[in-house]
Amino acid sequence: MSEAAADQPRVTAIRGAVQPGANAADEILEATERLMREIVAVNELDPDQMISAIFTTTEDIDAEFPAAAARRMGLNDVPLMCAREIPVPGAMPGVIRVMLHCYLPAGRKARHVYLGETRNLRADLDAAQ
Repeated sequence: MSEAAADQPRVTAIRGAVQPGANAADEILEATERLMREIVAVNELDPDQMISAIFTTTEDIDAEFPAAAARRMGLNDVPLMCAREIPVPGAMPGVIRVMLHCYLPAGRKARHVYLGETRNLRADLDAAQ
C-alpha cells in the first residue's frame, strides 16, 4: 500500500444497539437519538463522514421508525433504512440496532456502542467501549 493510500479515510461500519423503555413513539425516538449521539461522539463523526445507516427492530418495537430520530438530529442527507430483525427464539426482546456506514480517518478504529442491557449482545466489545 502506498503512503498516500495509507493516509486516506477508510469505509467502515459502526454497530450499536439500545432498548427503548416501551414500544411508544417518544421512547423509540429518545432511545435511538441517545444511541446515535453516543456513536457520533465516541467516533468523532461529522454528518459528512456518514454514508448510510440501517436500523433494525425486534418484532415488538413498531410504534415508530428509528430512522425518524436520525432525521430529527439533522441527518437529512444520509440515506436511512429500517428493517425487522429475524425473530430468533430466546433472543433479547425490545431492541433497536443500527449499522452506520461511514468514513473514518486512517488508523482510527470504529467504536461500537451498546447501551444498557444490549451490552450483553456483544460482551466481546466491552473492552472497546
